[in-house]
Amino acid sequence: MCGIVGLHLRTPELYPQLGELLTGMLCEMGDRGSDSAGVAVYGDPTWSPPGEGCVSMVDTGTGDTEDIARVRSSVGAALGSDVDGVAVQSSYLLSADTDSGALLAAVRSAYPRALIAGFGSDMAVLKGVGHPRTLTEGWGLEKAQGWQGVGHTRMATESAVTPSGCHPYAVGPGQCLVHNGSFANHATIRRELRSTGVHFDSENDTEVGARFIAEQLAAGRDIETALKTLCATFDGFYTLLVSNRDSFAVVRDAIACKPAVIAETDDWVAMGSEYRALAALPGVGRARIWEPEPEVVYAWSR
Repeated sequence: MCGIVGLHLRTPELYPQLGELLTGMLCEMGDRGSDSAGVAVYGDPTWSPPGEGCVSMVDTGTGDTEDIARVRSSVGAALGSDVDGVAVQSSYLLSADTDSGALLAAVRSAYPRALIAGFGSDMAVLKGVGHPRTLTEGWGLEKAQGWQGVGHTRMATESAVTPSGCHPYAVGPGQCLVHNGSFANHATIRRELRSTGVHFDSENDTEVGARFIAEQLAAGRDIETALKTLCATFDGFYTLLVSNRDSFAVVRDAIACKPAVIAETDDWVAMGSEYRALAALPGVGRARIWEPEPEVVYAWSR
């Protein structure tokens, strides 16, 4: 049992409230899983400056907590240009005047054992072990801004409780996936993906789904086609939320085993594992509210 939340804002006047709203949604789902949690935030000007390439690094892989100035210097030397960034708890949110792929390559050159939480313009990913209330307070999530946020609180069933086992899984450029449920045939699909050169950071079944979607999108398929292909390929029970900087999509398995609720107004679209995650959103009393149908892809874009 895990908790998923997502919020896609349509009204710019609400952008300054994204972090506050997302924090409330995620913490409301804390009793669905309190061993770890994570968020992806799109559009915060401090965490992911507009127009710059961005990389979120949870762990440098050196065994030490390094000063952000040293991390910036090391990655800047590998990139050959200046790198900006902020430390948020034990994570490092790096940015530079280059594309995210080039910055990611520099991070991996400087820190070959680093755990990358995500990369892509306008996106910052934070995740860690602990209760979502403790984590969100440490991150200062309530102060975050932006147009979209995705969150997950985890009850571990498939892999260890470590930062690499936390959601979101943001393994493609600007892409993010969170998952409630389990994939029964993830080991087989992991082997197939590894045989094509796909790298994995964990033994978590969710990462297999995220890598599969990333491969589908990299091949030129749209998100609806990618998710329908996943439904035809993966066995198990699941609710998935997949996002990038411009879109937000939800799908459930063939028997809709795992709970999900969607609400929509002119100002926002929101999704939660339970309605109580959405109950405090502004104007929710006027929202259209429904449970997503089995294997129907619901998608919205900016």
